[in-house]
Amino acid sequence: MTKDWLKGQLNLTNLTLAFALVQFCWLVWYFYTGLGGPLELTVRLLSVALILQVLFMYQQDYFYKWLPPAANHAIVAIYVAIALYAFWYFLGEYERIAIYSQGTFNTHDYIVGLLMFLLVMELSRMAHPILFWINIVMVFYTLYGFIFPQWLDFFWHPGVSFYRVVTSSTVELSTGIYGSYGQLALTLIAAFLLLAAAARGFGAQSAMINVMRRLAGGRRQMVPQTAVLGSLSVGMVSGSGSANAVVVGSITIPLMKRYGVPGPFAGAVETAASMGGLIMPPLMGVGAFLMSEFLGVPYWEVVLRGFALGAVYYLSLALAVYLLCVRLLPSDAVAPPKVPLYEQIKTSIFFSAVAVLIILMGWIGIGELRAALFTAGYMFVLLLITFLYFKYVLKDPVVGKESLIENFKTTIETHADMTSYLTLLLATLGIMIGLFTVTGFINRMGAMLLELGSWNIIAMILMAYVFGWLVGAGLPPTATYVIGAVVIVGPFRELGINPWVAHFFVFLLSVWGELSPPTSLTAAISARIAEASFMRTMWEALKICIPITLMTFAVFTRSEMVTTTGWPQVAATALVIIATCGITFAMFGRFSENATVDIACRIGLAIISFVTMFHPSSDIASIVAIPVVLLAIAGIWRHRIVAPPKDFVLPDGSVGSGGEAANLGELAAEAKRDYG
Repeated sequence: MTKDWLKGQLNLTNLTLAFALVQFCWLVWYFYTGLGGPLELTVRLLSVALILQVLFMYQQDYFYKWLPPAANHAIVAIYVAIALYAFWYFLGEYERIAIYSQGTFNTHDYIVGLLMFLLVMELSRMAHPILFWINIVMVFYTLYGFIFPQWLDFFWHPGVSFYRVVTSSTVELSTGIYGSYGQLALTLIAAFLLLAAAARGFGAQSAMINVMRRLAGGRRQMVPQTAVLGSLSVGMVSGSGSANAVVVGSITIPLMKRYGVPGPFAGAVETAASMGGLIMPPLMGVGAFLMSEFLGVPYWEVVLRGFALGAVYYLSLALAVYLLCVRLLPSDAVAPPKVPLYEQIKTSIFFSAVAVLIILMGWIGIGELRAALFTAGYMFVLLLITFLYFKYVLKDPVVGKESLIENFKTTIETHADMTSYLTLLLATLGIMIGLFTVTGFINRMGAMLLELGSWNIIAMILMAYVFGWLVGAGLPPTATYVIGAVVIVGPFRELGINPWVAHFFVFLLSVWGELSPPTSLTAAISARIAEASFMRTMWEALKICIPITLMTFAVFTRSEMVTTTGWPQVAATALVIIATCGITFAMFGRFSENATVDIACRIGLAIISFVTMFHPSSDIASIVAIPVVLLAIAGIWRHRIVAPPKDFVLPDGSVGSGGEAANLGELAAEAKRDYG
């Protein structure tokens, strides 16, 4: 019996959980002690993260469907063996390689580096195919840059050996898979992911959405605000647009459709709202963690500036959604849902944990790793006590189907899945940026931008924007930010632009890149849940977000929003909020039923809103902001009178609340691990 039981436990799921426990305990110990430093941690633990990524990916499907199952099993075993061998090798040879052998690696070092290079490349081919092919092109370019004619000096370089390609990507440690990007994934980002894992493990995220639905109000026109409030809340610990779309959209999109919101618009609202997960502190997307690394400042400094961006984003979005819903839906009353006490308490615990994190980092001054660890522990313990009390003392039927062991497993597996996924992504980016550096491409691109900037700074900003938008059209936000940061920020700083402004410009570029077809995972998930056209959903989301997109350029004129903290930041942020709300009303609001009067008023409001946002004088912008506020308030009052639909028919075949996201498949699986 015992032997049969043991055989039953030897499966892929339990093997994954075992490695997840190893990684979880190792990381928690490091977050508390910091022993060895980030480089030593990454060199030793990256192998475990890659093993986890192999196992998580293999749980979804065979790697090579054209091969028999036995061959797939054997290949997976080889991949795990390579990572374990590298783990064992670096465990004994780390000090020699890191200190004494830099530039004089032996054959064994090279072989281990080559195996890890090939493993990361193959895993990236399956998980991040676009990045994989970019790296393939970069490897070819690194090897054979001399084939370009020397008169085409932007691309020409003398070429680098394959030996250097491998060592610069692996055992040189300062770049490549063990460099700063991989270190960031396994330290700062992994620490903050503990909060998201604890919240997901005990269902705090879904509880928040139900509470937000009640807070949105009892009017049909306010139902879509559930998506805005829910995504804002979940975005605090998701740091991802696509993860928001899965968690929040699976509830809010069917809810909106049930109350008469057309499918494409429901998907677009959730897409736009979920995108805020990349901006909303305290767990902004990966780009924010990378920004703190690039600037050499504590992550809390980025968070303080992120609150300004989050305020502009969600206030403007809430207004846009409200104005559009007034035009689409009647203002009749609808019954708000009942929220069980258990879910109310879990929501309170979640928001109190965010407050604790802010106090620990901002007031007490505890380091980011320990602050994240202590906050996650605080959230986990309170959620655990609440679970035990409601299940075993009150015997509340709401908790009846939950299992403590399953909640623990979900917490650990969620953290392992997201951390290993991001470690692979950032290791892949480490290879790319390392090859950019070896070939000198970054310096040449920077020189070109500087030459353009010496002619006209506005032209340089516009070119950088187009470059970032095009990169974002094919790459995820993290990759877009990394490429933009290494290519764009340097020339901006050379021309005297504040580093905070330059980095936040690139950061916002990477966020808007997620709205660019064809790679927006957020829009794809929302459209799938809404059973709507991807392109229609994307187009509607782009229209909703156009006024907020202007914030990307506002950081140059209202730079105090990101360069400083305190009252100057508040004042600059208020001007940007007023301007974006004015432009939002000019696009989606109605002043009058008379078309001529309406268009004239909206154009006038748009003009003075642009002055408020972009005029170089803060004094003039502040004066002009007064009529913007007055016109916007008057406009909202008029909009409620002239804009509501004359006739309203609830669409046939309204979607119910059960099983809407059941067919998301690989999109949902990827989104649950995505972190911006």
